[in-house]
Amino acid sequence: MKKSTIWFLTIIMALTFIGLLYVQIMYMNNMKKMRDDQFAEGVKRSLYAVSTRLEQDETKHFLEEDLATMETQFYPRTNADGSVGINYNFTTPEGINYDLTLKGNIDQRNTTASMREIMRGKYLYQKGLLDEVIFNIITRSSNRPISERADSADVRSYLRSELDNNGLTLPFEFAVVNRVGGIVYRSANYHPTPGDENSMFIQTLFPNDPKNKMYYLKVYFPTKSDYIFGSIRFMIPSFIFTFILLVTFLCTIILAFRQKKLTEMKNDFINNMTHEFKTPISTISLAAQMLNDGAVLKSPAMLSHISTVINDETKRLRFQVEKVLQMSMFERQKATLRLQNVDANVLIANITSTFKLKVEKYGGKIEAVLDAEESTVNVDEMHFTNVIFNLLDNAVKYRREEEPLRLTVSTRNVSQHGDERIAVTIRDNGIGMKREDLKKIFEKFYRVSTGNRHDVKGFGLGLAYVKKMVGELGGEISVESELNVGTKFTITLPITKN
Repeated sequence: MKKSTIWFLTIIMALTFIGLLYVQIMYMNNMKKMRDDQFAEGVKRSLYAVSTRLEQDETKHFLEEDLATMETQFYPRTNADGSVGINYNFTTPEGINYDLTLKGNIDQRNTTASMREIMRGKYLYQKGLLDEVIFNIITRSSNRPISERADSADVRSYLRSELDNNGLTLPFEFAVVNRVGGIVYRSANYHPTPGDENSMFIQTLFPNDPKNKMYYLKVYFPTKSDYIFGSIRFMIPSFIFTFILLVTFLCTIILAFRQKKLTEMKNDFINNMTHEFKTPISTISLAAQMLNDGAVLKSPAMLSHISTVINDETKRLRFQVEKVLQMSMFERQKATLRLQNVDANVLIANITSTFKLKVEKYGGKIEAVLDAEESTVNVDEMHFTNVIFNLLDNAVKYRREEEPLRLTVSTRNVSQHGDERIAVTIRDNGIGMKREDLKKIFEKFYRVSTGNRHDVKGFGLGLAYVKKMVGELGGEISVESELNVGTKFTITLPITKN
């Protein structure tokens, strides 16, 4: 599949998932807003009902008080002439005053019934007097203490009842405050914070009172967020599953690109290897044919030259085979190592001697400084040799054209993590690296940009192989570099003491 096709499918699927997530998020926001509005409407209805019930209670209180007064006025008593009766003064709607006296023996049991009939007449037919009573109630009610007009127990009971009637069964806290915000009384756990402003609701108590005597009922719900969230909680699994699908899709695309890159890398590697193998094989074949020539056998100089060519081309083949070995290392989780005790100083001296010809080919110079007194390490000789060769080969590839290459391979003993170790340092005066590249050079397939230079070939596996093998051998590797100055790699390995 072409890379453009993969990118096209990736963009389409990504946009689809993003659109799906956006729709779900918008739906959840709309659901939350709707539940907020429903909750606020239910609370407002409840608070209005509580205010109405308190007004009804107050009206009832004054009517009962007025009734008690009327009962006192109608209670039978002895008149000045010694007769027993009931005296009552009243005014008709036309403004005529009457003095009503009931004399005679009045049955105590019938007194209440007569009084009720008179009261009924008073409130049903004497509208002017009723208006006066109502005005009197309004005038006197605002002078009563608010704690008597709206008892805290009654307020709590009414709030619970009305909230339950509106389907709001969550806990609440309340307080009654005056017009300047001073708290008259409050519930035990009424401690609102600035974050509770969205959960606070206010209702005016007795709205017909004068403005300077206004009181307000404040109610807030500590668990409102949980209540609202609980109603849309069913959407969370859908959102999580969609997000998991999105992450899975992204991981699949990343793996697809990585696999495609690996496939391309393998194909390029095979093509390059085929080309690289042809040259030394052809050279060795030609040298072998020349050895069959009797004239060549009689010339020691020619034999020496042919021997050198065969040796160089054999090393070249070996280097290519090692590249294939490095490729296979990343196909296995764990490397198969053949560990043995070797002298690092001797091994590095041999590597330096072998690599000397390649360095001198470019007009450079390589130097070995072997200062480690304890140099015995337990390593796989082949892999350790490949590690050093990789670092030296990088130094040659990334040299500066305007200055002769200077390579130094040194060893010394160091103390690290409480153990005695050997430190192998490879220093060059090449093009160096930027600081941001130092964090990625050990990643597989990562290659540092070399500008317009096209002679630097590779697949970004060399340093990844080095990092992996040093870790497998129980060591550590670090790098220091400065652009256009040079690079220094330091490998530390545990020492095996005899």
